[in-house]
Amino acid sequence: MADRADYQYEIYLNGMAGLRPSLPTDLTRLEELAAERLGPEAFGYVAGSAGSGRTARANREALDRARIVPRMLRDVTGRDLTTEVLGRRIPAPLALAPVGVLSIVHPDAEPAAARAAAAQGVPFVASSASSTPMEEVAAAMGDAERWFQLYWAKDREVTASFLRRARAAGYTALFVTLDTPLLAWRPRDLDQAYLPFLQGIGTANYFTDPAFRAGLAKPVEEDLNAAVLHFVGMFADPGKSWPDLAFLREQWAGPIVLKGIQHPDDARMAADAGMDGVVVSNHGGRQVNGAIGAAEALPAVVRAVGDRLDVLFDSGVRTGDDVFKALALGARAVLLGRPYAYGLGLGGQSGVEHVIRCLLAEFDLTLALSGHRRPADLGPDALSAAAVATVAEPAGPKG
Repeated sequence: MADRADYQYEIYLNGMAGLRPSLPTDLTRLEELAAERLGPEAFGYVAGSAGSGRTARANREALDRARIVPRMLRDVTGRDLTTEVLGRRIPAPLALAPVGVLSIVHPDAEPAAARAAAAQGVPFVASSASSTPMEEVAAAMGDAERWFQLYWAKDREVTASFLRRARAAGYTALFVTLDTPLLAWRPRDLDQAYLPFLQGIGTANYFTDPAFRAGLAKPVEEDLNAAVLHFVGMFADPGKSWPDLAFLREQWAGPIVLKGIQHPDDARMAADAGMDGVVVSNHGGRQVNGAIGAAEALPAVVRAVGDRLDVLFDSGVRTGDDVFKALALGARAVLLGRPYAYGLGLGGQSGVEHVIRCLLAEFDLTLALSGHRRPADLGPDALSAAAVATVAEPAGPKG
């Protein structure tokens, strides 16, 4: 692809014809706009956090404390954002994070977001809790890179069936979310008494799964309430422990990434268990109120396993400079969540593409204006040493 930064000139040239972007180019404004246009239930579900929102705020505060130190008179022509992640070369160090129940923000739901990701050359991580079966999401992407996120069900047969389906549909990596063994206390949803799964939303992968349907007395179409209760009974499983990872490795031949890692010892255990990567993440602040910001956890995890595993990052990313900071702190790539969900809600596929293009244009410009040409060139020395120290101890350069 051409320089991602060129998107700004496309916008300026369109302005000569009287055309302006339909969505803000400052992606931090999307949440406010979504709050105005989406219903309180849908907006609250996407924007909401655990408890009082302290962890969501900590995510932003940690990224804000990291400060970029631009360098001058470095040749930054011919920039290349290409990154190798999980043995695959991707055009930029970005993927769309797994976000469930997207039909509550737009009727085109996950396929629209997946098409946008494919069009812009970034991987899409399909959620287990999708409003659309994984096969339809895959079909929307053609041959584009796609990864599958697993909420690890109590029922082993359902889990194994999901993984067979994902492999058959061309998903190349498995992301296992570990930080939701139980649903957290989420006041925005509680105040609305709203949980979309209880209405049969976000359950498409389950309701179309032969192993899941085999456990029902009647087909889903004949008794939706019974199907919902069956789903609820298997979704959360606080009994999982590290030895259970062996089952997933038996079922999945490709890369496995553990999502939700925040402690270096857990990262080491992931490496010892034969995993291929971790995502340093606190679920966007949606699970444990009062936890550390994800960027605070990132450097220590990189120091612990960065030479053994691919370390990815999410939680709190809103801008191109956030991507720069996460990479400088040691992440190999970044997953983007809420902003693209807002873009979908506000503009469908084109809204998601706008978000991706804005984020990568800003990242490309930040990279160049700070004196760098490649994501792999970034390390803690790209940030203020004093600022890095307020996030965590320096992580050391990536290999």
